[in-house]
Amino acid sequence: MSRSAPTPDPLHKLPRRRGSLVVSAVIGAAVMAAADEIVFHQILGWHHFYDRSTTAVGLLSDGLLHTAELLALVAGFFAYADLRRRHALAPAHARAGFLLGLGTFQLFDGIVDHKLLRLHQIRYGVDVTPYDWAWNAAGLLLLLVGLGLTVRATRRTPGPAA
Repeated sequence: MSRSAPTPDPLHKLPRRRGSLVVSAVIGAAVMAAADEIVFHQILGWHHFYDRSTTAVGLLSDGLLHTAELLALVAGFFAYADLRRRHALAPAHARAGFLLGLGTFQLFDGIVDHKLLRLHQIRYGVDVTPYDWAWNAAGLLLLLVGLGLTVRATRRTPGPAA
C-alpha cells in the first residue's frame, strides 16, 4: 500500500499582510465615522453631514452616513473574522490598517468634506481655523503612525503581501 503526501489544508495559510491591512482600515474608517457622527453630529450638535439645506435634509444625511458606517463596520468585522478563521490574519498589519483607516477618514472629512465640497464645517458661528487645524493635525498624526506601523510590520512579518 502506497502512501501519498498529505494534502495541505486550504484554510491554513500564511498571514495575508495586505488583506489584514485593508480589512482593518475599513474598520478604522467606520469607527472614525461613527465617532464623528455620534460626538459632533448628535451629542454636540455642531453640524450634520450635509448642512447646505434644511435641518430635515441634514438629519437624513446623518442617517445615511450612519447606515454606511454600520455596513462598513459589519462587513469589516466579517472579513476580519474570516482572516482569523483561515489563520491568515497578520496582527501587526491589522493594527496599522486600523490607524490608517482612522486617519484617512479624518483627513478626507477635514479636507474634502469641509473645505473642497463644503458639505459642512466642524462648527458654525466661530472662527473655524483652530478647529480645522486640530481636526486635520489629528488625522495626519493617525495616518503617519499607521504608515510607520505598516513599514515596521512589513519588515517583521513573513508571508505573501496579498
